[in-house]
Amino acid sequence: MQKQSDTSTFRSESGLGMGPEAAARKDDAITGRRTAAASAERGPDRHQRMLGLAVILLAAVAALVLSIATPPPIGRARMLTYSADQIRESRLKHANVGRIHPVRAAFVVLARNSELHDLRATVRQLEDQFNTNHHYPYVFLNNEPFTEEFKQAMEWATTGDCHFGLIPYEHWSMPPWVDRVRARRARAAMGNSVPYGDSESYRKMCRFESGFFFRHPLLDNFDYYWRVEPGVEFTCAIPYDPFKYMVDHNKLYGFTISLLEFPTTVKSLWQTTSAFRATYPGYIAENNTLDWVTTPDGSSYNMCHFWSNFEIASLHFFRSPAYTAYFDFLDRAGGFFLERWGDAPVHSLAVAMLLSKDQVHYFDIGYLHRPFQNCPTDPDFNESHCFCNANRSAIHNVDSCTKAWLAL
Repeated sequence: MQKQSDTSTFRSESGLGMGPEAAARKDDAITGRRTAAASAERGPDRHQRMLGLAVILLAAVAALVLSIATPPPIGRARMLTYSADQIRESRLKHANVGRIHPVRAAFVVLARNSELHDLRATVRQLEDQFNTNHHYPYVFLNNEPFTEEFKQAMEWATTGDCHFGLIPYEHWSMPPWVDRVRARRARAAMGNSVPYGDSESYRKMCRFESGFFFRHPLLDNFDYYWRVEPGVEFTCAIPYDPFKYMVDHNKLYGFTISLLEFPTTVKSLWQTTSAFRATYPGYIAENNTLDWVTTPDGSSYNMCHFWSNFEIASLHFFRSPAYTAYFDFLDRAGGFFLERWGDAPVHSLAVAMLLSKDQVHYFDIGYLHRPFQNCPTDPDFNESHCFCNANRSAIHNVDSCTKAWLAL
C-alpha cells in the first residue's frame, strides 16, 4: 500500500496519468508558484527599484527648488537688493560743489513712487519757506526701487543734493520670532477700530521708523535729520536754521505737535518699557521727563507722545547704545505686530526716559499734517511770516499734550 501511495503521489506531481489539458494547467500552476517564490527571495523587481529611485530623485529636486525659492531672511534681503545703483544712488548738483553746511544734516523722506505728486508739493513748499537759502540735502527711502520719474521730479524740485536708497528686506519685514498666526489674528481683531488697525504694511513702517531708518548707509555721513512726509505743508517762513539751533543749544530732539495715542494699539508697551527700565537702570537720564508720559502715580502710560511725522533730531541719539538697546528690547517682545506699536510712542518714551528735558525742544513752526497743525501764536510773527490760523493750532486741542510739556 505504501508503494502504491508513493507512485500515486509521483504521478500527481509529475502530471503522469493526466490528460494533456490538465497537465498543461498543472505545469502553469507549478511555474507560477516557483516564480513567486523566486521573486520573494530576490525582493522588489527591477521596475519597483526604478520607481523608488525616481521618487527619491523627485524629492531631492523639490527640496532644492524650495530652498532656492524660500531663502532665509538675509538671503531674501540680498535677492531684493537689486543693483548697486538702486541701493544708494546720489544725484549731486553742480551749484552745491564745495558748499559746506553748518551742520551735517539732511531731510529724510520715506515715500512710495505713487506719492510723487503729494511729495513734490511738500518739497516745493519746504524749499520756498526754508531750504532755498540753505541747500540741505535730501535722503529718499523706499522699500521698492524708485522710478526714474520720481528721481527726476525730486531732483528738479529741490536745491539740495538728492540721495535715493532702497530699504533692505530685514528692515522692512516681520521678524522670524513673531508668531504669524497671532499677528494675523491681532490685525483682524483690531480691524478698522483705529487707523491702520488691520494693516501689516503700516506695522512694518512703524518698526522701520522705530529702529532702522538711522542705520541706512545713506545716513552715515549725517549727524542730524529732519523727517518730512508726503502731503504735509509748511505754513510759515522759517527765518533761521533749525539744525544750527539744535547744535548751538545742545538739543537732541525737536517736535511741533504732541497728541494722545489710541490705547488699544499699545496695550503692553508701557509694561515692556518698565521691564526695560528695570533691566537697564543705567540708561535712564537723571533729569528725565517720564512725568510727562505717565499717570500722576507713575504706574501707567498716559498716552502722550510727540507726533513723529515732524521731528528734527540727533542721529547720534538714535544710534546710541541706550536707544538701540531699547528698540531691540521692544522688537523682541513683538508688539509692533502683535499689537500696533507706533514709532511715535516709541520715540516719545525713549526721549522721556533717555534724555533730559533741556535736550528736547518745541519748535513753534508752521506745520500741517491733516487733520492737525501747529501755527505760531505770536501775532506779529504770524502776520508777517504765516498763512495759518493760530486759533486752530493743535496746542488748543483737548488731545494735545504740548501745554503739559511746556509746564514741566
